[in-house]
Amino acid sequence: MSDQILRIAQHDRVRVLTLNRPEARNALSAALIRDLRAALAAADADDTVDVVILTGADPAFCAGLDLRELGGDGGNLDAVDDDVPAGHPWRPLSKPLIGAVGGAAITGGLELALACDFLIASERARFADTHARVGVLPGWGLTARLPAAVGPGFARRMSLSGNFVDAEQALRVGLVTEVVPHERLLPVALDVAAAVAGNDQPGVRTLLRSYRDAESHLLDPALSVEQATSRAWMADFRPSTVAERRAAVIDRGRTQNA
Repeated sequence: MSDQILRIAQHDRVRVLTLNRPEARNALSAALIRDLRAALAAADADDTVDVVILTGADPAFCAGLDLRELGGDGGNLDAVDDDVPAGHPWRPLSKPLIGAVGGAAITGGLELALACDFLIASERARFADTHARVGVLPGWGLTARLPAAVGPGFARRMSLSGNFVDAEQALRVGLVTEVVPHERLLPVALDVAAAVAGNDQPGVRTLLRSYRDAESHLLDPALSVEQATSRAWMADFRPSTVAERRAAVIDRGRTQNA
């Protein structure tokens, strides 16, 4: 892994992946995206792993794509990866993936959280979709998964306003399944993961696949619409616009009350 920007730990049959760029609020650089995808694929192929937990080093879960890279001359952080289906941040796993959110999950970071099978949050968790503030469009399935989680009206409110949602409100609208004291986040997530790992694993994976297959008749067409919209938007995209708006977005995130 690149300079330990992704920490990997094993707890019995549970693999814990920790985004580890705390100085950048775990923003997704190209290297971190690459390492995360590789680590998830490795966990899915490892017979000693039954459940995966994704979390972030304090103080954030993930602040989204690294705007310093996105706003620079290079532009596109999410280079085409033939192994990753459109509308997904990584190749979907056959095993359960639990998100443990202990801080801000913003824009691309929110998309990572939504791609988990379910979320557990600490009292410090906050969620926001700031695509409209930065001037980019989602490409990892937000416009399909967010309304599925919280309902279409609340999803549109989040995306069009860019405002933050705190942990308790996230629990009320169904974005997370539980809110726990911050210091208990990983222990609680590990307890839930251990309960899953203690079940019949062929049954767990078949049931998980059944859930996903049952959702696919709604999710897949929505992902196709998002992908087409994002590609059309990128035809006129200017990275300099992102750079111009970066400071304002960061300042708003620091000062806004959830």
